[in-house]
Amino acid sequence: MKAVVYIKYGTPDVLHIREIEKPEPKANEILIKVHAAEATKSDCELRSFHFSVQWFWLPLRIAMGITKPKRQVLGGYFAGEVERVGKDVVKFKAGDEVFGATGLVGAYGEYVCVAATNTIAPKPHNMSFAEAAAVPLGGLNALHFMRRAHIQAGERVLINGAGGSIGTFAVQIAKSMGAEVTAVDSAIKEAMLRGIGADHFFDYAKEDFSQSGQTYDVIFDMVAGSSYPKCINALTSKGRYLTGNPRISHMIRTLFTNKLTDKTATFAFAGEREEELLALKEMIEAGTIRAVIDRIYSMEEAAEAHRRVETEQRVGIVVLSIG
Repeated sequence: MKAVVYIKYGTPDVLHIREIEKPEPKANEILIKVHAAEATKSDCELRSFHFSVQWFWLPLRIAMGITKPKRQVLGGYFAGEVERVGKDVVKFKAGDEVFGATGLVGAYGEYVCVAATNTIAPKPHNMSFAEAAAVPLGGLNALHFMRRAHIQAGERVLINGAGGSIGTFAVQIAKSMGAEVTAVDSAIKEAMLRGIGADHFFDYAKEDFSQSGQTYDVIFDMVAGSSYPKCINALTSKGRYLTGNPRISHMIRTLFTNKLTDKTATFAFAGEREEELLALKEMIEAGTIRAVIDRIYSMEEAAEAHRRVETEQRVGIVVLSIG
């Protein structure tokens, strides 16, 4: 089978097409013919081994390969069709159209084996494979954090880094909960973000939202380098701050915020549960949320896809068409 592989860490140019052995499903696994995979910032970080959040660098390097990658096919989120199931699998059958998570890597190949217990669900009937592949990463994380925020109708929610995979879904989910949503990102993303429901917009290059005089009931922060004190000060009394890209200093500060103020701060990571993926499927089929796709690249264009992700010029999610 064909796969996009990398045999050393580095720039997008380390990605190339190679014929590799087609995997065989174990008793508890399903073999999926992959039709599309999201090209994520995490894929780019694994490829280069340069992370915006540094504290897990060493354990991940040991797990993934110290001098070169142990597992050479990237891709954590996919949409495709079940080709075969292991003898112990009863939940899926050949021909099922599915979407979900591989666990970490593997979706940049024409076939991937994943455990039947992974976060996988039937593909929404009103989505293409490319659209469905763009859902799990952003949708699962956004739903996790928006639920933890306990948003009430009429509350003011600010999403910092709203134009990324997670942010675009967070905007839509917060709106579905009845919030008044403010998005913060670059100017090129304003029209898209307003189109999916943002009521207000800050171009971070021109204006600091924390200096605007506005306060928010919820701030969801996806920007690793943002100022923790500024975000906390921009909260209302009993406001909630959630960060999806925490630094160690932010983690420590949340303890003091929760102990010494009437505000709440959390950095709890998404568990990517099947129930959440099924909830997203229902929301998609009801027309409540959708995937915002920037561009779809072929396997041969994987390096270009990674460059697109890394420039942060994308207006939506970048997808690889597999096969």
